[in-house]
Amino acid sequence: MAQRALTALVLLAAFLAALFWLPRLAFAALTAVLIGLAALEWARLCGLATSAARGYAGALVSAFAVLVWLAWPAPWARQPWLGAVFAAAALFWILLAPAWMLRGVASGRPQLLALAGCVALLPAALALVMLPPPLVLGVLALVWIADSAAYFTGRALGRHKLAPQISPGKTWEGAVGGLLGVQVYVIICALTIPALATRLEKGEGWLLLLAGSAVLCVVSIIGDLFESAVKRQASVKDSGTLLPGHGGVLDRIDSAVAALPVAALIAFFLVVP
Repeated sequence: MAQRALTALVLLAAFLAALFWLPRLAFAALTAVLIGLAALEWARLCGLATSAARGYAGALVSAFAVLVWLAWPAPWARQPWLGAVFAAAALFWILLAPAWMLRGVASGRPQLLALAGCVALLPAALALVMLPPPLVLGVLALVWIADSAAYFTGRALGRHKLAPQISPGKTWEGAVGGLLGVQVYVIICALTIPALATRLEKGEGWLLLLAGSAVLCVVSIIGDLFESAVKRQASVKDSGTLLPGHGGVLDRIDSAVAALPVAALIAFFLVVP
C-alpha cells in the first residue's frame, strides 16, 4: 500500500507539472510517449507478437502525431473533424463497448481488439492535448472521485454485483456511490469556480452540468470494465508492470481514456474557448 501511494503521488505531481507548465507541443510529445506505452500494453493484451506490438504502438503514435499536426495551432473548437473524432469515441464507449461486453470479449480476435485500442486511445490522447488544462484536470478529478467513491461505497454497502464475469469486486451500490460523489463534486465546483458560477447563477445550464457529469461517471465505469474484460480474455491481472504497485499504464488510465473524449465532445458543443 505504501508503494502504491508513493507511486500515485509521484505520478500525480509529474502529471500536474507537465499539464500546466510544459508548452503545449512539449506536452503533446509527452502524451505521444504515454500513448506509445499504453499501445504496447494493449497489443500484448490482444495477443500480438513482440514485433507486431511494437509496430502497432508505432502506428498509433504516428497517427496521433498526424492528428495533432492537423489540429495545430487553430482553436480546437472551430474544427468540425475533431468533433467527429470525439463523437466516434463517445459512440464506442456509450453503445459499442457495453454491447461487446454483454456478448463477451473473447480471445482469438486480435485484429478487432487492436482496432478497439485505436478507437480507445487516439481520441483520448487528442482530448488530453486539445482541451484547456483546467478542464482536463476537472475531468480527471471527476474520474478519480467516481472511482474512489465507488470503491468505498462498494466496500461498505456492496451487495449486488455489477459485472461478476468481468470484475467481481464492482457492485451496483458502488456505482451509485460513485455517481453521487460526482454530483457533489460538480455542485461544489459550480458554486466555487467563478466562471462556472457566473454561467449558472440564473439557473441556466444546471441540468446539462449534472447530466453531463453523470454521463462521464458512467462512461468512466465502462472504460474500467472494458479494460478489465480485455485483460480477462488475455488471462492477466494487470496490463503491465511499469508502475510499482499499480500495474501498467492502461491500469491507471482506463477510466480516463473513456471519459476524456466524451468530455471533449460535450465541450465541443458548448464551444469552450
